[in-house]
Amino acid sequence: MKIETKVIHAGQEPDPQTGAVMTPVYQTSTYAQKHPGVAEWEYSRTHNPTRTALQDGLAAAESGTHGICFASGLAAVDTVIRTLDPGDSVICGDDVYGGTYRLFTTVFAKYGIEFSFVDLSDPTIDIPTGTKLVWAETPTNPLLKTTDIARLAAKAHKAGALLAVDNTFATPVFQRPLELGADLVLHSTTKYIGGHSDVVGGALITANDELAAQFTTLQNSVGAVPGPWDCFLTLRGLKTLAVRMQRHDENAKALVEWMQGHPEVARVLYPGFGGMVSFVLQGDIDSAVRFVKATKVFTLAESLGGVESLIELPAIMTHASVPPEVRASIGIDDGLIRLSVGIEHIDDLRADLEAAFSAARG
Repeated sequence: MKIETKVIHAGQEPDPQTGAVMTPVYQTSTYAQKHPGVAEWEYSRTHNPTRTALQDGLAAAESGTHGICFASGLAAVDTVIRTLDPGDSVICGDDVYGGTYRLFTTVFAKYGIEFSFVDLSDPTIDIPTGTKLVWAETPTNPLLKTTDIARLAAKAHKAGALLAVDNTFATPVFQRPLELGADLVLHSTTKYIGGHSDVVGGALITANDELAAQFTTLQNSVGAVPGPWDCFLTLRGLKTLAVRMQRHDENAKALVEWMQGHPEVARVLYPGFGGMVSFVLQGDIDSAVRFVKATKVFTLAESLGGVESLIELPAIMTHASVPPEVRASIGIDDGLIRLSVGIEHIDDLRADLEAAFSAARG
């Protein structure tokens, strides 16, 4: 079954009670039991039919067998690290979402888990024997570097490590890491999966039964689960993922082609697919601030992946928790601008950015 069909149908059978085509919102905290302690459903922190439909749909989309959903993308990240022990080592991409960096360095590092940040897009990178986990974003946030997942998986496994891939930017439309050897995939479903900037969520997908059992136990024990309405909204977004990603991709490519020849753009960063574009404006940080404040169609806001276009300055916004010297060392310039290119008409997006170029001149 092709991805365009999977996202609409996988895990989403008509409701057996009523025949409803859309999965109902099971807005309940508990379930009646026919016998004490014997029930298919017992408590909605543990299981909920709406969440199960979403989990099954995401698993199928990523060519996995288990989907485990959470209240946010960071709750999903947190769950993975909770499977480690003090003294375990993690190799992480150097250009990683600021919230992930903050969670690793300010929360888990003090419990004795060791984190090293390296450029995983470098094909010569070495994974030391004894590493427990390799954490990769590809494309990265916000520099949009890509990694050869199959090569990295082979290196990780040779070192005795698991490979986790944050596939939020690419989505299963453009990339399915489990098919390339990754052990688990993470999504901030807040972004492209949900697609409408109206719900926060996260997910882990794997084909590894042992990992899935650990994640499910933590999901239930820690309790960072999404509510049924959040799951319904995310499931509805999943259905249109393939067609939305086609338009995001088309618009981003058109903007990249236009900006690469623009005299006021110093550098354009684009992985060749998808809706995320970063660029460095000619001028100083003040010019960049004027630019992002001048757009009308692009909304100045954090997050990404919705149908509407967003614009942000990573150094001040999404990556403000990363120390300035670290940002500078990996190439996150103060004037770096990140675009989440939406599905509006391309002429309106281009005109909006052209007006912002004029505003940036002061």
